[in-house]
Amino acid sequence: MMLVARFFCTVGRGLEPFLMQEVRARLEATQVEYISGKVFFTTSSDLNVLKTLKSAERLFLLIKKQFPFNVSSVSKGKMFSEMQTLINDDPESWLNAISIWKSLLELDAEKEKLSQRHANPLKRKLGENDTIISKKLKTEQMQATQEIGDCPLEKQIEEETLEQGNLLPKRETFQEEFQNGIAKAVNTHNQNGLTFRVSCRCSGTVAKTFTAQEVGRIIGIALMKQFGWKADLRNPNLEIFIHLNDMYSVVGIPVFRVPLASRAYIKTAGLRSTVAWAMASVAEIKAGMFVLDPMCGLGTILLEAAKEWPDVYYVGADVSNSQLLGACDNLKAAGLKDKIELLKVSVIELPLPSESVDIIISDIPFGKKFKLGKDIKSILQEMERVLHVGGTVVLLLSKDHHRHIEDCEGGGIPLNSKGSHTDVRGIEKCLIPEEKTGISETVPSSSEPSNRECLDKVPPFGSLVPMECYKVSLGRTDAFICKYKKSHSSGL
Repeated sequence: MMLVARFFCTVGRGLEPFLMQEVRARLEATQVEYISGKVFFTTSSDLNVLKTLKSAERLFLLIKKQFPFNVSSVSKGKMFSEMQTLINDDPESWLNAISIWKSLLELDAEKEKLSQRHANPLKRKLGENDTIISKKLKTEQMQATQEIGDCPLEKQIEEETLEQGNLLPKRETFQEEFQNGIAKAVNTHNQNGLTFRVSCRCSGTVAKTFTAQEVGRIIGIALMKQFGWKADLRNPNLEIFIHLNDMYSVVGIPVFRVPLASRAYIKTAGLRSTVAWAMASVAEIKAGMFVLDPMCGLGTILLEAAKEWPDVYYVGADVSNSQLLGACDNLKAAGLKDKIELLKVSVIELPLPSESVDIIISDIPFGKKFKLGKDIKSILQEMERVLHVGGTVVLLLSKDHHRHIEDCEGGGIPLNSKGSHTDVRGIEKCLIPEEKTGISETVPSSSEPSNRECLDKVPPFGSLVPMECYKVSLGRTDAFICKYKKSHSSGL
């Protein structure tokens, strides 16, 4: 059964174009549009496909999107009444959304039962082979416990490191669905039986007038009066998400309890996984390529790349023992220790032949802990040396590093009005909604440089030519995803 629904995802600032392109490619989505920090789209994809989105933070089933409430010229009591119109003026949209939400859960439950039904006959057919297989697994487990480490670098690093044991905090593992409450929700056929809670976020002038708790209480009372639902803050069947600010009012239902950005296959988190995936997607990785991260840290970029593009030779390098130990742990947890090779080497002394690498992707460290300063020039020169002609470099740069490189470029690629710039037409297209419905923002084409303008610019160092750049949020600070191409042999 095809179930077409309208969704939206929250997304880190600056990653909207990546998510817009991704929902079109993965979900065959239509009516794709965005507002700052959110992307809206329509798709018939099921939950298993929806959970494969890599550049999104959280996924919601859309109930309502409308223009903001005017809080400056009305009393608080009148504002509360206006907020209740989100429910009272159009209760049908709420009932439709709940119906779609239940149908999504039912379809997912049916597919799960079907897969289990197909798995059971296979188990019965194994018969006498069960004993052999269990003995083999037991032998393998005993061998695994006797090994010092599965990662080639692990023993070397542990010998060099003074501190023993687990050096890095472990990330808790989470389940991706509403395990508690899904069965009850599916079996609750009348609306009166639903339990709910409201999660509210207020920003801008709305936040100066109302607290999230006040708004949540007003919306909750309206829902109880309108539909007869019962509030349950601990274990509800349904969660309602509301975001009110100066630009829009959005209401939706979280599809998964755990954010899409919380990767189950990453044991110890480093760089935000959504940013790492975006960097890898910009690099245009293809099967058979040699991809290098010469400052790999905990290996997040390589993990995201290897999960998406597996038939590639990946190498990560770093000089930090603790970072490489964390990377080893992540590779094991993700089942990728055979896909990614780790080296303990300096980024300015890579043990690789000149022009041997197809793609370099790296998060250049910044902040008080890492004061690279002018060292970034020597780092880029070594990257340039090992990269073959036509190869790609994708870097995550701090504002200072970006400014330093722009000074060397003689101005670099100008940023457009949305804080990003690009000359690749495929990405330009994803910035333009297919259907301009509701509230959306697009990048003016007049501010986007052409391929010719980029190629006419002075390369930052030697043969590396700037191609694309995106300003992205890392939470407390901003950074730049910058892409370069090697235009000719460096002669180094």
